[in-house]
Amino acid sequence: MILTFADVVTPQEHRAILDHVAAAEFVDGRQTAGAHAASRKNNQQIQRDAPQIASISSIVLGALRRHDAFRDAVYPRQLHSLLVSRYFEGMEYGAHVDSALMGETVLWRTDLSFTLFLNEPSEYGGGELALESGSGEILVKLPARSMVCYPTGQLHRVRTIAKGQRLVVVAWIQSHVRDAGAREALADLARARALLHETSGDARALDLVNKTHANLLRRWAEA
Repeated sequence: MILTFADVVTPQEHRAILDHVAAAEFVDGRQTAGAHAASRKNNQQIQRDAPQIASISSIVLGALRRHDAFRDAVYPRQLHSLLVSRYFEGMEYGAHVDSALMGETVLWRTDLSFTLFLNEPSEYGGGELALESGSGEILVKLPARSMVCYPTGQLHRVRTIAKGQRLVVVAWIQSHVRDAGAREALADLARARALLHETSGDARALDLVNKTHANLLRRWAEA
C-alpha cells in the first residue's frame, strides 16, 4: 500500500530543516548504497554523522509522533537511517530495492520507506519517485512538507532530473506489524472507526470496530 500525507511538518519546522540543510556538507550518495545499488545511484547526501542529521531527525520524529493518520497506517516501532538527499540536473537513482536490514551497532528491519519532500514540484523538472506496480510505474512528486510512504521491498527509482534541484528527506521504519497485508487491514479499520466517530454513527458499531481493531493489533503486533 502506497500512502501519502500532506503537511507532515509545520512551516516553521520546514524552515528549520532547510536551515540545517544549508549549513551541512554534502557527499557522494553512493557512500550508503549497497554494491548493486551504488552503480545506479547518482546523487548527493548530507554526511550521515553530521550534527545536522541528528537535528533533522528530531524534527521529523516529533512531527510523525503527532500525526495520527501516519501512526494508524504504519504502527512505527523505530524510525532509522535517516538521510537528506539532493539531486541536480542529470542526476538519478536507477531501479533498486533498499536493504532489508539497516543500522550499525543495532540492525533494524526495513518494513517501510518514506520520502519527505522539501521543495516544490515546480522547482525542478523530472525527479519523480517511480514505484513499480503490476500495471506499470506509479509516479510520485508531492508538494513541499508532504510525504510518501511505501513498502521497502518494492522496486523503485528516482527519474532523471531535467532541471533544478530535488531535495528530500528519506528514512526507513521498522513497524510493530511486520506483514503488509495486516497493516493495510488495520489501517482500513482505523479509517472506518474514524468515519463512524465523525458521523456520530451507531455507538454499538463503533464499539465493535474498535474491539476488532484492538484484538487484531494484539494478535499481529511484535513488541
